[in-house]
Amino acid sequence: MALDTAVLRNLTKDSAKDAWRVIIDQAVEIASRPLTEGKAATEVTKRDREIGAFDHFLSSSAWDLWQVFGDPSLSGVERTADRLARWWAEPAFADGGAKAVLILDGLSLRELPWLLQGAQARGFTLYEVAATASELPGETNAFAQALGLGSRSQLQNNGGGSNHRLAPSHTECVDLPWRDCAGLINSQPNWVFWHHWPDSKVHDGSGAGQGLDTLTRDAALQLTSDDFWFFVERLAQGRRLVISSDHGYAATGYFPDADGEVGQFLKATFASGRSMAGTGDTGPFVPPVALQIDSPHGPHLLALGRRKWKSQGGYPTLTHGGLSLMEVLSPFVELSRADG
Repeated sequence: MALDTAVLRNLTKDSAKDAWRVIIDQAVEIASRPLTEGKAATEVTKRDREIGAFDHFLSSSAWDLWQVFGDPSLSGVERTADRLARWWAEPAFADGGAKAVLILDGLSLRELPWLLQGAQARGFTLYEVAATASELPGETNAFAQALGLGSRSQLQNNGGGSNHRLAPSHTECVDLPWRDCAGLINSQPNWVFWHHWPDSKVHDGSGAGQGLDTLTRDAALQLTSDDFWFFVERLAQGRRLVISSDHGYAATGYFPDADGEVGQFLKATFASGRSMAGTGDTGPFVPPVALQIDSPHGPHLLALGRRKWKSQGGYPTLTHGGLSLMEVLSPFVELSRADG
């Protein structure tokens, strides 16, 4: 799908910050359109391809924009960990000072409509709906470290301690059913809850030919369920709540094949992944197919754009760690119970 002429003009003539704002605003607008369960799989795939036009622009003619991604002074796109820490440090809200953060591991913008529709239907007040930047590479450990944690497991059974960026808080990290999660919420005022879903489902279905279709159906089931919203209500009871994620995921099963020398280079460099720690050869290709990124997590070589390649055992149909919009953008939804 080609970009609108007016949008393309804005992307090419404005500053990096203006270009990123156009891209992010368009991605959020496309992804947040209402969904129905019966048509979700088809519609999500259609939206994924629509957002893919911006990935094509970024990988074919504006790859330099990735070098400023996550630096709000240059791109206007704030890293999720920084945004959460800034929100956590804000003065007490009018409806009380208690706060909670729910991190749904691997949640992408694709799942945003279920959150917005469910919140509206169940009497929540929405304060902010935005997209923030994952760490580069977009991996769980990198995000945990950006919050001042060794790993997400540190949060389990209130093990977060007082030295991370969302302290003081009661913490938990589990992969339990939503109703069981609700039972873990006690009267402590501030909460940080990291749930393994949907990333656990991403990797469960990463080798299946219809990974995105399967995950979309599961997301519709999970995020419209009474159990999930009962859990959210418990977290939001007397608290202002933000729902976000550590990273999204790429629907690589729908990416075009990289053949010839490009495919051989990507296979040799990344195997069945999307990133490689350290410095490395980006290859002789113009436009590039990989970029060297120097992030707070050290230098990494990251696969650029939407490509898959042959690898031992088959390239996964859902994965993350590279440079495409749906794997590096996270929803940021701030809400509370309308009745206080």
